[in-house]
Amino acid sequence: MKKHFLAHIIPFLSVLFIGVSCTQQKKEQPKPNILWITIEDWCPDLSCYGTPGIQTPFVDELASQGMRFENAFTTGAVCSASRTAMMTGFHQNYVGGNQHRTHDKKPLPYGIKPIPKIFEEAGYYTSLMSWKTDCNFVPNKKEELFMDCTDWTKDGKLGWRNCPKDKPFFARVTFGGTHRSWNRDPQRPIDIKDVELPPYYADTDFNRRDWANGLEQMQIVDRQVGELLQKLEEDGLADNTIVFFIGDHGRCHIRGKQFLYDGGISIPMIMRWPNKVKGGQVSSDMVMAIDICQTILDASGIEAPVPLHGKNLLGEEVKNRKYIFAARDKMDETHDAMRAIRSKDYKLILNLMPEHPYLQYNNYKEGAYPMLAEMNIMYQKGELTPAQAQFFAAKKPTIELFDLNKDPHEINNVASDPAYAAIKAELLNELKNWRTNVIKDKEITDEFLANTVFPQKCPTPTVDEWVSKNKSNYDFNVVGWPAWYPTRTLQEWEIAREKWEPYVFRDPNSDIERPYITIPKKKKKKKH
Repeated sequence: MKKHFLAHIIPFLSVLFIGVSCTQQKKEQPKPNILWITIEDWCPDLSCYGTPGIQTPFVDELASQGMRFENAFTTGAVCSASRTAMMTGFHQNYVGGNQHRTHDKKPLPYGIKPIPKIFEEAGYYTSLMSWKTDCNFVPNKKEELFMDCTDWTKDGKLGWRNCPKDKPFFARVTFGGTHRSWNRDPQRPIDIKDVELPPYYADTDFNRRDWANGLEQMQIVDRQVGELLQKLEEDGLADNTIVFFIGDHGRCHIRGKQFLYDGGISIPMIMRWPNKVKGGQVSSDMVMAIDICQTILDASGIEAPVPLHGKNLLGEEVKNRKYIFAARDKMDETHDAMRAIRSKDYKLILNLMPEHPYLQYNNYKEGAYPMLAEMNIMYQKGELTPAQAQFFAAKKPTIELFDLNKDPHEINNVASDPAYAAIKAELLNELKNWRTNVIKDKEITDEFLANTVFPQKCPTPTVDEWVSKNKSNYDFNVVGWPAWYPTRTLQEWEIAREKWEPYVFRDPNSDIERPYITIPKKKKKKKH
């Protein structure tokens, strides 16, 4: 009987022991918290990426504790498009969120849900710790997307401190300082001799100072990021929190934001996951911002209702990825359309509206970019190099192809070079497949082109003046702003530069306000 009893009780005890061990293991390995930090309008212009002149010790330290991605890109070159993609894990064109400042926003299609809602349904406490969502779909208000909305950037309130102890948290925060305008850094001002301009910018003291001012603003943001990470440490949460640090898209300079050159889509991306991702790693994989979505879902054991376009950053699909893709469409009421495919070695940009100039009128850029005034003056005076002048042309080539190993600044278009014919054909074929089978790209309508809507030439010294006077005569939300070029006479650009001068060269402790270059919009009266 004793042998018979043992024969039955031992398997039972073994199962019980295994069950207890599994339960203990689950308790010992809670789901990770997620902290997703975004900065605005910034390329990998950080000291950990080797940018001259700038010091970003706190972001550098984060990189030393995790993995830094050298080939990270956004899918859209402006905030609302890129944030639409990052909020869903899908390319913005696929979900209908590709037109910046969409006026007729619609719900997400195909059963797709915003990432914070997926985490909420899986038992996470979701928090937005800054003011901005900026998505081209509805619902898009922060209170509709997140359970808790605080604002660390203004009043220091930390959303994760509202999280119940039995729940993990998913928190997002945006630091907006690197969006124009820029504050100077009194703690560490940067000498213009210490910076290095890309060759597509004219190397003048004015341009160097504007560039250095942006780097100083990033140093201020770096300290804000460091303060936030310190709070995470003080609250005892760092060891079980996956931290992502990224930019939403490229830099707010000429040839940057709004365009598909690397200056517009290349972003910093850093991932820290204690005890899971070894510190000090540098990845050369081709990755996209939307890959973060799949990565954190997998890390949390959550399955999306619809398979995402983004892939796990730690998985084989990303390691074997050959190409990344990006798209640009309407920017405010500036109508244009471009598509891009990039490998480690080559970039191809397809300009779908080549008859439009690169620098057709955009109210935001003309009112925010000092360098635009400096270089427009030099262009109209014939003082730019051929590499610098090509961006000021009255129209674009249909195809731009760059050999990135020989030409990392994307200056020499080799699309017509027979030596690159096979590469060009391959990239065009891959881009066509992506447009057709992945994002379900839509054709450009005659209404969007608006080729016969406006007079042939601008009747006023600036397009800005004409647009301001004709608001009631045209629905710019539908037909866009006219694509006349140049957008200002030489005299008007010289007036603009004169306004910029004291602001660009202001002292680090100065309180000089940014000048009005474009006609200010009238503020809507608040309803009482």
